[in-house]
Amino acid sequence: MTTKSPQVTKKPSVISTTTPAPASVPVAAPAPEQIITTLKVTATGYTAGYESTGKTAKHPQYGITYSGVKVRRDKNTVSTIAADPKILPLGSVLYIPGYGYAVVADTGSAIKGRKIDLYFSTTKQVYKEWGKKTVVVQLIKRGKGKCTEVMLKNLSQAIETYNTVPQSLLEEVI
Repeated sequence: MTTKSPQVTKKPSVISTTTPAPASVPVAAPAPEQIITTLKVTATGYTAGYESTGKTAKHPQYGITYSGVKVRRDKNTVSTIAADPKILPLGSVLYIPGYGYAVVADTGSAIKGRKIDLYFSTTKQVYKEWGKKTVVVQLIKRGKGKCTEVMLKNLSQAIETYNTVPQSLLEEVI
């Protein structure tokens, strides 16, 4: 009587040639009751540099958004983005899966309709962390047409403290 030894199959190792997935965003998504609506948008990335804005670092408006605030990218709190103000007015607060919380602070000549442009510090980050994606964003506060440094500071502090945006802040400060 011969006994067969059990066959062991190895899973083939997979080598990915695609762009690695972005690092997880450390902030918590908004509570379901905070979401006003969701929008399916095309999201691209931009920088403050010449390739995105036509401005060099010597330009007095370099890194300054249409609303007058400085561009910022902070995965732990809030970042600035550009959107069509007819769709998402300045000051609108969004949660973007894979990017985090963002405030509409900028517009762009190519940003019309359901397109948004996410701010990154470098073009390398744009391509490595984002590229161009279709994504469903969550609107948690519709803006009133302005965005200020005070709004961004208050929102950043709240997210840093609570890891999300407290409803009371959305109702009072922004």
